[in-house]
Amino acid sequence: TISTTEIVSEIGGGGTTWWQCFIGDLHGSLGETSTLCCLIGAAILIFAKIGSWRIMAGVTIGMTLFSSLLYILPISSDPVMNISPMWHLVIGGFAFGTVFMATDPVSASMTQTGKWIYGGLIGFMTVLVRSINPAFPEGIMLAILFANVFAPLIDYFVVQANIKRRAARYAAR
Repeated sequence: TISTTEIVSEIGGGGTTWWQCFIGDLHGSLGETSTLCCLIGAAILIFAKIGSWRIMAGVTIGMTLFSSLLYILPISSDPVMNISPMWHLVIGGFAFGTVFMATDPVSASMTQTGKWIYGGLIGFMTVLVRSINPAFPEGIMLAILFANVFAPLIDYFVVQANIKRRAARYAAR
């Protein structure tokens, strides 16, 4: 069995550590951005009420749940499918995409529940793209584009569910 550190080190070309990926001290898509700086940016956007914390949390939860499932279950012998969720958080542009791209107010879901679903879909798709195609470690951008296509549909079904719930409540009176 190959450990996650060995996989990431092999991809990064040497003794790559989690901390190097966290601060963005690597070249290329493996250490594309500083997760630390993105977290600072997230705090500023959330405090200024510009970025949606629900989308950011949804992306992180979706990515963590699906990558944990792949990490725990022996679905494949391919070591790329068994990268731990802690590494998924810091490799590539995950933090940048989560904080600055997924929260775009024009193309993201507008409803509160829709933001959670939209974020979860992005997190799930990010891991799916990274795991199925190891030559494409930047699954976050493709996942955001995919979720943007479904954002209006997500909002439509959330609104329809609210309408049905209200109609049932008034009919019960």
